[in-house]
Amino acid sequence: MDLQEAYIVIDIGTGNVRVAVVSVTGTLLGLARVDMEYIRDELYPEALYFDPNKLWQEIQDLAHKALAEAGPVAVLAVTSTSQREGIVLIDQHGSSLIGLPNIDHRGREWEANIPDADAVYQLTGRFPTSLFSAMKLIGIRERRKEIWAQTAQFMSISDWATYQLSGVSHYEHSQASETLLYDVKEKQWSARLCEYFNIDASLLPELKDSGTILGTVKAAAAVAFGISADALIIVGGADTQLGVQSTQPEAGDIVIVSGTTTPIVQIGIAYTTDAQQRLWTGRHIDSNSFIVEANAGVTGLNYQRLKEIFYPNEPYAVIEKELSALDHYQCVASLGSLVADEKSPITRGGFIFDTPVSHRLSRAGFVWATLWDIACSIRENYNSLCAVVNHDVDYVWACGGGIQSPVLRQFIANLLQKKIVIRENYTQSSISGGVFICNKALNKPQPEPVTLEITFPQILPEEQQLYAEWKDTRKAFKTTFN
Repeated sequence: MDLQEAYIVIDIGTGNVRVAVVSVTGTLLGLARVDMEYIRDELYPEALYFDPNKLWQEIQDLAHKALAEAGPVAVLAVTSTSQREGIVLIDQHGSSLIGLPNIDHRGREWEANIPDADAVYQLTGRFPTSLFSAMKLIGIRERRKEIWAQTAQFMSISDWATYQLSGVSHYEHSQASETLLYDVKEKQWSARLCEYFNIDASLLPELKDSGTILGTVKAAAAVAFGISADALIIVGGADTQLGVQSTQPEAGDIVIVSGTTTPIVQIGIAYTTDAQQRLWTGRHIDSNSFIVEANAGVTGLNYQRLKEIFYPNEPYAVIEKELSALDHYQCVASLGSLVADEKSPITRGGFIFDTPVSHRLSRAGFVWATLWDIACSIRENYNSLCAVVNHDVDYVWACGGGIQSPVLRQFIANLLQKKIVIRENYTQSSISGGVFICNKALNKPQPEPVTLEITFPQILPEEQQLYAEWKDTRKAFKTTFN
């Protein structure tokens, strides 16, 4: 009996790590996940790290579970995607030293030492902050000298995963865009940027294109995963870019990628910078395209955590039913989402409702306010993006697990006055992007894109009033607590 051909896609996000077994036609056959575990580093005010060796063992265990769920398959290739800005430091023997996630801000104390932030923005397409990899390295260099002395290279988390499988050190271009050491326009490491941050260029691995074959899986890794030693290892890419690719957009399209955070991006063919330095520009996973981005910050994670509080044992369908039954708006929220036009983030947030507390205030009212906060933040960032790029079509693509709420999709359609279009695979967009990469590497046909649903915009006058109320609420929190 011929085995079904499949790929393994490793997806290391901010909140969880997943391993998926997917057919070459894009059908999800098996999936296993576990929460990412972070450790607070007390040497810094805002530092988190993870143990990469423990994570790798978890990935191997997840692969076994996903393969068991998938049943008999022939794994042709393995690829990886991950959160952006996160890195893993490697010693001269190839051993993993420490993992630094995107939410690690150990470099914040040294932001003021950046010699020319404007010049950095022009080269990297992003204003330099502790979010990005170079500042994490500086934090290690300044206060974790025992780790720094052993560091021979560093890689993005997704590149580290395929390094573990192949033994080939490398850095993919969409991930390199997040380091502050990479010239985005020229598509190469920058000696000038290395000098700015006093980072030795020897720490930078060779750049590789997404969809490049690194070689076959190492023998030990093949045994650990339970796959053939003939399986190929494919260079992956950043989770946002793989999510974008799952919609198969055209140049000029805008895609909302709703996960832990919500990037709003346009696919471009030219390097674009923002005179006000609000937006990011990075490399896409193909050879020539760019991603121009505004980001609404932490959004989906807020929704997930509030679901755990208000609906710990109920499925999302119960939430949608209760949201649909609301006949009035009970409260307004501001929960720390980002707006590109603002110079600083909101550091404290919450809900505002009438007092004394009404008997009509319900758990659905709090979730409604959370989704409205997400939708309004997306509108604000969409407006910032469109102040720099043109977007004259009547639709926006959306993908990611955070967009699964029909109520949220309707909010976004109404606020943007654009159709919101989702593909059949929208909840597993980064995994679908991984299938695209593997098919590209193996010269196999890509799955035909299937549109699942189109949400058409409505004009509701009361929503304009609620939008103004949301802006006032955000301003009140920012004025009071910032």
